[in-house]
Amino acid sequence: MAKSIYEEYTELPQKLLDEVKREVEAHNLKGDQVKRVLDRVRTEFENAMISPGEAIGIVTAESIGEPGTQMTLNVFHFAGVAEVAVTLGLPRLIELLDARKEPSTPRIEVYLEKDISKDPVKVKRVAASIKETKLWEVADEFTVNMSQSRIEVYPNKSKMRDFVITETQLVKMITDLLKNVDARANKDFISIKLKAETFELKELYQLREKARELHVKGVKGIKQVLPIKKDNEFVVICVGNNLKEVMKTEGVDFKRTVTNDIFMTESILGVEAARQAIMNEAIEVVENQGLDIDIRHIMLLADVMTSLGTVKGITRSGITGEKESVLARASFETPLKHIVNATLKGEEDKLNSVIENVMLNQEIPVGTGLPSLIAKIKDQK
Repeated sequence: MAKSIYEEYTELPQKLLDEVKREVEAHNLKGDQVKRVLDRVRTEFENAMISPGEAIGIVTAESIGEPGTQMTLNVFHFAGVAEVAVTLGLPRLIELLDARKEPSTPRIEVYLEKDISKDPVKVKRVAASIKETKLWEVADEFTVNMSQSRIEVYPNKSKMRDFVITETQLVKMITDLLKNVDARANKDFISIKLKAETFELKELYQLREKARELHVKGVKGIKQVLPIKKDNEFVVICVGNNLKEVMKTEGVDFKRTVTNDIFMTESILGVEAARQAIMNEAIEVVENQGLDIDIRHIMLLADVMTSLGTVKGITRSGITGEKESVLARASFETPLKHIVNATLKGEEDKLNSVIENVMLNQEIPVGTGLPSLIAKIKDQK
């Protein structure tokens, strides 16, 4: 019975119908009551729709631009504790709308599988397996032994236990990652020797620096990890950007893991995910500033930025540069360039949108400017 009632309301979005179903179950509504609720929801939905001929672009620009001027320039917020800096406020909004290739503070929010997310010990273990670990982080000292022509690396046993790394693994990694060297484990240290019979002292010092920076464990590019408690579970905040490898890590719930890098999201999860990421990031910035922007304006902006199947910024080389109208392109930046190029190509401007008609002092094609009057003239005899 309930299923057939919902089927009559196909014009309502699925998300709204799911919400109504949840509320109906929670309040134990039956038959006619459900129909009354759905009728009311449909009426409200139709009333919330924007009128044909409404200048939604200008309203959206106004809606986002005006609160944008109220934003503080206090741009660094520390997530969880004073350890992980995140760019917020106006700089972050500009970064988003310009569709910068890389965010100034790349961040990944790693959600964990249910059996791990509530156990602090397991969370710590997963966090340690994600963090990029270099050899200097698990060693106390790197010395150059000139008499033996070798580098001596003194591992820190307790740090190696924390990162779950054995001495044998270290020796194998050093041999695999450094070319033309021979690595061996001694009682207190690991010795690294160059295979070449003759070499300069300078090469030995260069080898020491290379050895220090060797990537021994974790995901490359993840410089810092911080487990924080969020809604009754632990979430690992990662500084850095390598979403693909983080998603592959054991214990990570890849379906919920997100990054603030829009282009990384697009390349791994597709343009729809990038659209959602733009919305989520913009809403987060706005809410952190204590402002209120209607979500539909942010949705429109995200739609415009991703409508061509890739993420395009609202810049002269992005959305604005691809407008059909020559005058609209010229009104944004570098007018001379656009007008000269249009002249050389013999482009035609159909004057379909608002800005070019404002420039020519004509009626703009919105609201009452949309319909044109047609007069019927009777034949005169």
